[in-house]
Order: sequence, then C-alpha cells, then structure tokens
Amino acid sequence: MHDRTGFSCGIAALDDYLRMRAGQHQRDGITTTHVLIDEAAPTRILGYCALSAAQLLLHDLTEADRQRLPAYPVPAMRMGRLAVSAAEQGKGYGQLLVGHAVNLALSVRGTLGVRVLVVDAKDARAAAFYRAYGFRPTASAALTLYLPLGRAR
Repeated sequence: MHDRTGFSCGIAALDDYLRMRAGQHQRDGITTTHVLIDEAAPTRILGYCALSAAQLLLHDLTEADRQRLPAYPVPAMRMGRLAVSAAEQGKGYGQLLVGHAVNLALSVRGTLGVRVLVVDAKDARAAAFYRAYGFRPTASAALTLYLPLGRAR
C-alpha cells in the first residue's frame, strides 16, 4: 500500500486530494490516480497524476488545431492534478508524469477517441511548466491548456 499521508508537495489542495479524495474518486469512476514510486521504497509516493475523461469545446482550440475536426466537442483526457513530493522536486519526476499521461492518452486511442490532453494549471508557474512540454492555452481560459495528440496512425 502507498503511504498517502506521508506525501507533501507543498500545495495543500494537492496533498489533501491524494490523502482524502483520490481513492474515493477512483472507486466512483471519476478519476484514476497514478503514483510514481521508487522501487527501493515502494510505499513512498514520489509524485502522482490524476486522469479522467473529458472534452474540450472546438472553439477552445487554435484555428490550426481545429482543422479537419467535426463541429462538436473534442474528445480529451484530463490530467486534473499533477504533484511531485517537495523533497523530490527538480529531479524530472514531473516530466515523467506528463510523459506517462501522454502515453496513456495515446494508448487509449485504440479503443476510445482522444484527440487532446487537457490540464488545468493551478497558477502561471504551473502553466509555464506545461507550456514547456508543448501545451497550448485554450481560447477561454489562460490556465486551461491542451496538448494536441495528433492523428492516429
């Protein structure tokens, strides 16, 4: 079992989510929480991300990203939360979690439509983190960003 109570990223809302809501949300089919652990200490959580199904309104995409898409909401996967333990920040774990979410979104495309990965950044610093990985701000909210996943091959 993972030690959720020992996790602290420095942002109370993210710590509280993992401790008090993640399990219930997973059981209720709202989100799945994916934890990053060190195999040498498997109960210790280094970071986590929470994923769920979502949609993004077509007009929220850039004009270039709207090309060839039908005129209804765009199927998406939402990374609702991403956090790395305060003691482990700066070690690339955030990048690993983003990569994990992208890989899952791409693998889900084999059975369910997913065109973009959406994130709701907590603040401008978090938004800059996501922009460094190619996320683009939506037209309706500067802190809601999306990453186009391209067309399936």
